[in-house]
Amino acid sequence: MPFLLAMSVIAVHPEGNPNARLLTVEEAVKQSAHSVYPEEVKLWWDAESRLVKEKPEVKQASWTLPEGTPPDIVYGETVSRNEFGGNRWVIPSPDGRLLAVYRKDQSAVGSFPLFDITTRTGSTVEIKYPMAGTASEKLALCICRPDGTIVSELKVTDFDEERYLTNPSWSPDGEYLFVQVLDRAQHDMRLNMYRASDGSFVRTVLSEHNDAWVEPLDPLHFLEDGSGRFIYRTDNRDGYRNLYLCDTSGSVRRITPCAADVAYVANDGEYVYYTSAEVSPIENHLFRVRIKGERISKPERITFEDGWHEIDMSPDCTKFIDRFSSFNIPGVTLVRSADGEVLERVLDAIDPLDEYAQCRVELGSTPSADGKFENYYRLFYPRNYDPQKKYPLIVYVYGGPHSQMVSNKWLGDIRMWEMLMAQKGYFVYVQDNRGTQNRGAAFEKAINRHCGAAESADQLAGISALLERIPAIDRSRVGVHGWSYGGFMTLTLATARPDLFKVAVAGGPVIDWKWYEVMYGERYMDTPETNPDGYAASSLLGKAGDLDGRVLICQGTLDDTVVWQHALNFIQKCIEAGKPVDFFAYPLEKHNMQGRARVHLYEKITDYFETYL
Repeated sequence: MPFLLAMSVIAVHPEGNPNARLLTVEEAVKQSAHSVYPEEVKLWWDAESRLVKEKPEVKQASWTLPEGTPPDIVYGETVSRNEFGGNRWVIPSPDGRLLAVYRKDQSAVGSFPLFDITTRTGSTVEIKYPMAGTASEKLALCICRPDGTIVSELKVTDFDEERYLTNPSWSPDGEYLFVQVLDRAQHDMRLNMYRASDGSFVRTVLSEHNDAWVEPLDPLHFLEDGSGRFIYRTDNRDGYRNLYLCDTSGSVRRITPCAADVAYVANDGEYVYYTSAEVSPIENHLFRVRIKGERISKPERITFEDGWHEIDMSPDCTKFIDRFSSFNIPGVTLVRSADGEVLERVLDAIDPLDEYAQCRVELGSTPSADGKFENYYRLFYPRNYDPQKKYPLIVYVYGGPHSQMVSNKWLGDIRMWEMLMAQKGYFVYVQDNRGTQNRGAAFEKAINRHCGAAESADQLAGISALLERIPAIDRSRVGVHGWSYGGFMTLTLATARPDLFKVAVAGGPVIDWKWYEVMYGERYMDTPETNPDGYAASSLLGKAGDLDGRVLICQGTLDDTVVWQHALNFIQKCIEAGKPVDFFAYPLEKHNMQGRARVHLYEKITDYFETYL
């Protein structure tokens, strides 16, 4: 239907001096358009809510590993492959007397070999990698003293042994530990309360169920009023990630009545501060609600400047650092009172790209393929753009969960490589799609059991609208590039529309979800046994023969996130189908390239588009 191809322009950044200096690939890789905060104006809060210019040292909890621990039993290290918002594996009680320590039993988990070229004759490095549908790790939470003495182990009996123990949270008095226990299928979660002294189960405070998935991402935030009440965040009750005021008896009251996703910032016992996308899905603003007394107040908006606000609240919640930018404002740093009054204007950043030839950049929206949502995009125009000429188009794509590529930040949250390619004469298009974050559960969970379907449909709808709107784009010279989930999307698009995409560059691509990790893969796809049709439809192995253009795949040989079983199997399918494919391995690199390897990577990607597009 024609209305689906409409595009709405929200903001435009005009072309600058076209004769100014051009970016090099190395500059594009090493510089960031967001590096607008000089060292001398970086600020933090100390424990007494004073502004300081050196980041306060955060003392890490330490403890001693129990003697005689088998190699497949791991204490105090990464569990669940960093999913569920996890980044702490040793969690001290408020008074520091006790530690909640993760124990991971990975003895049943399969190993995957990585090749180490640095040894005399080469050797393999075996990593534990639980693939979808195979045996996973078994977790426990131990209560320990800093000297390594184990006081107790939580007596968790919910679901089966391959459950997830997420977001451990101590009660303010250090007597209890709260754990969000999730079944392996990630459809059911129970917030359980355990007694630290003996690990005994006290009660289930609340529970969640969702036929798509439940994804606990936050610990509990106890109020600073001694009441024992706490703030809990979920998207499972009203379709958006809202905040709820709860107590240990199971009372649950929503305190952020938003048709938008929110994130907890702080509380002082009287007010709860949070950021929210309720003004716009591409903006982030600070709000607060008063929770003291019987009634919860209506939300009070605190930041009003257009754009994306990053908030650092002082420990006593009397003031905050507000760092924000918008499409045409590089960056501002303010110190504000809790109600938003500006106390100090610390920085108005200069344009970090001022010395370079800047191209026209556009921020806008376009309907999703099903017509139910607006997807946001940014578009770079070629340097010295002439609408009477024809130019190639590069689509940069990620498109996966927990991402938002486009926002009302400086120049739409650009990557410098996009500017580089625009300077070289390309249109560069970036769009978010269904399945990405900050848009509510219906938008995010549209990918359930069918990764790649809604995402690619939205990308193709946006590209079609773009091609219809701008005749200067050469339809015979369209390329696509992405990394990780974006690599999966790159090859999904290239095989779905070989008539459209002349060049595809995929980095570290997922090829078949059965080879991806349990925690992430099963959340979105279930298992190969319970969702065979979904796995078959999303797999790229049977689609290699559909390619019709130049394809480059790049990957680090030490990639322990997307193991290169994916890429090598796809290359084999290309060989069998008689399809040319180029492959470049980075022998000492993991999933994300660093240092000189990253510069080399983008030199290769740039050259590939310059040569074939």
